[in-house]
Amino acid sequence: MSMLADTIYALATPPFKSALAVVRISGDDSINIVNNFFSCDLNKYNKNSIVNGDILDEKNIVDNVVLLIYHAPKSFTGENSIEIICHGSMLVVEQIFKLLSRYGARQAKNGEYTQRAFLNRKLDLIQAEAIQDLIDAKTPQAKNISMLSLKGETTKQFLPIKQQIEDLLCDIEVHFDYPEEVGDIELSYIEVEKKIDKIIDEINTLLIHSKKGKIIKDGVNVAIIGKPNVGKSSILNALLDEEKAIVTPIAGTTRDIVEGEINCHGIILHLLDTAGIRNSDDYVENIGVEKAKSTIEKADLIIVVLAADSQLDSYDKEILDLTKNKKRIIVFNKSDLINTTTKEPTNLYISALKKEIDPLKKEILKVLNIEENDFVTPSLANARQEGLLEQIKQSLKTAKSETKLLKPMDLISINLTAAYQDSLQLIGKTPDIDIANEIFKRFCVGK
Repeated sequence: MSMLADTIYALATPPFKSALAVVRISGDDSINIVNNFFSCDLNKYNKNSIVNGDILDEKNIVDNVVLLIYHAPKSFTGENSIEIICHGSMLVVEQIFKLLSRYGARQAKNGEYTQRAFLNRKLDLIQAEAIQDLIDAKTPQAKNISMLSLKGETTKQFLPIKQQIEDLLCDIEVHFDYPEEVGDIELSYIEVEKKIDKIIDEINTLLIHSKKGKIIKDGVNVAIIGKPNVGKSSILNALLDEEKAIVTPIAGTTRDIVEGEINCHGIILHLLDTAGIRNSDDYVENIGVEKAKSTIEKADLIIVVLAADSQLDSYDKEILDLTKNKKRIIVFNKSDLINTTTKEPTNLYISALKKEIDPLKKEILKVLNIEENDFVTPSLANARQEGLLEQIKQSLKTAKSETKLLKPMDLISINLTAAYQDSLQLIGKTPDIDIANEIFKRFCVGK
């Protein structure tokens, strides 16, 4: 029996006592199954309806409920579906589950409702992934990006690219396989190259939006790096607006990574306060220093903290060298300890002690290059989608290089075909069931 032949059920609300609970049932036989234990005949409702009545176990009333009846294909999954809105007792829910099992339904697996919507062409794969992103969203901005994808706006941004690859591939195939159909009209290498360049330019634009969308959706890992006693922990506390990290005048107080998270104008910053980098005879402190250096490699953004009231020393220079190839912000802390006239106009000064860190927050947004328009721009904002975009681009670049070398058109079409197949996979129109299954496994039960 195929998955779509089964009728499935799951709790769509959190599994604890509440005012109401929602049990979702989906499958061609869902209305008939619920009809076995409902107090009135559901077969008389031949269109989407709302019905009030009792759930019955033999002659015993389990609960008085509201049923939302959906007839295929006018449901989320594209199948006959019912949502039972009952009182939020887990005892009631369990009794309903037993009745559903008794009459032939089974419990749904993770993401199975969304998977059925995808397989029944109610959603493409980009829209399906957006559902989990919407559930995971931590900011209104991340929610908006996910909602754009769920509404199909992101797919609309990509479909013209897929169509252009398809058109170019068809042109080449026609000239190669059916030369008599095109007569004297010749497809020139220059024309093919121009079309490939246009597609690559559009992909590059999508990739820019993708990277920004990923930042809005997932946030960034920000490591605060510096030598001991420059105020790294004070900066963390000031950004978090709480005393998360211990602050003392004793160098080497921070031994391990201290983490925190803030919403900085719509961007989640995963902050990592690290041990001060220096040479030490303390075994435990040295472990912290090594962790700090390791964190530099993993972070998306480095805040290098220098002391405004002292000259750079060998440790400062070592840190600047360690971070030179990373996206970083160099900030001079303890600005309250120096005279205003001694400040260099090109340096970024803050005072974590006095909570004067707005210049740092503004600089973070500037370095991340996120503008207001990016919060409302559809984007392919997960690793799978971005990876496929990169693969499409690489196949097109290879096809372009072959075009420049005047390679046979049938050879060029091989890489164009690879780009086209990847474009189908991006929206879920290829029969790659393994990938689809892996995606839906990450969903919660009931979605």
